[in-house]
Amino acid sequence: MARRPLPRIPISGNDRIARSRELARTAADNATDVLHPLITISRGLRLLAAAGLRKWADTPKDRRGPGLFLAAVCVLAVALVPYGPLLGLIGLMGVAAWKGRERVPVRTGPDESQIARLQALHDALVPYFSVPEDPSPLFAHGGEWAKAFSDHEFDGDGRLTRLRVKYPPYFPDGETEARARIEQLLHAKSGRGREYLFVWEEEANQLLMSVLPPLPTTIAAQRFVTSPGELVLGFTDPDAVRRTMPVLDGDATRDAPPVVWRTGPRSTEPHLLAVGHPGSGTTSLLRSLALQTLPYGDVLVVEGSGTGEYACLTGRAGVLAVECGLAGALAGLEWAAHETERRLISANRARQAGHPAPRTSGARCASSWTDPASSAMSRPRRADPTPSSCCRSR
Repeated sequence: MARRPLPRIPISGNDRIARSRELARTAADNATDVLHPLITISRGLRLLAAAGLRKWADTPKDRRGPGLFLAAVCVLAVALVPYGPLLGLIGLMGVAAWKGRERVPVRTGPDESQIARLQALHDALVPYFSVPEDPSPLFAHGGEWAKAFSDHEFDGDGRLTRLRVKYPPYFPDGETEARARIEQLLHAKSGRGREYLFVWEEEANQLLMSVLPPLPTTIAAQRFVTSPGELVLGFTDPDAVRRTMPVLDGDATRDAPPVVWRTGPRSTEPHLLAVGHPGSGTTSLLRSLALQTLPYGDVLVVEGSGTGEYACLTGRAGVLAVECGLAGALAGLEWAAHETERRLISANRARQAGHPAPRTSGARCASSWTDPASSAMSRPRRADPTPSSCCRSR
């Protein structure tokens, strides 16, 4: 019985073209894989030749003759050395292969998410840095952010850490309210939870915003090197004050810039009100101040929270009492009022009689009253609930 031929599948013209393209693409890929070393060496030779031509063009005319003579001597030396031409050719191919290798391009500008953040910040500043009368505004909705922003840097989370903003000359940068609005907007758009430093360059119409680095948290309460009547409130940035003092930071000693509170009869700010939310470091600040005042006077602590956060001062020399209850607090405050009145009357009588102020048993009576519902004046840079750490402020 004769076999019947299998039916042929009809192939249209489009299918033939698609198959031809696929075959051509496959052949090109195979040829590229086979000729890849030759392509790399050719690319390297082209780059070396271009570099040589640029070097020749940059060479002064009076030095081209000695350069050609030196090149001819090198070629002659290679030719006279045994296997010199072969080794020279191998070396040239190796250098060309290294020069012509494929390099991964390094991205220097911001990525897509960073560009979107910069564009959003640019659009948010339009109502503050533009007026209808400006024919070519620097800030406009849908405008280019690259004209107004420069020196931009981002952290690992994609948030801005540094930005230079160029604003129009008609912006009232001398007004405090106008500056505050811009700083508040930049703070909100760049990410909360960090401290920013704003430097206004009025002559150049530029604003530089940078994120301040975190202050050290390893400096514990200790005996600081201060003059009589000076108390250390905390430590700040090195460029904020001109004074430094040696402190014990962990196991090493280093110089740190302090924030000093000057007290005494001639002090312009003899009283301190430290207020803050729970966990902001107010208790640590008051404990540090109490420890610093012990060598010079008496300390009375009235604690309104009753959590015993000042129990470490109980029994120390110079600590009159640490009161947490209502009765003890009233008695302590009444004693402090009578003692203060007695000292003022005694000093006034001595002044009227022309005598120096009498010395009392304690040079200072420091009363600290803490309340968990109170709020601060001495604002630390960040929360510092560690009992032994000093408060840090800017």
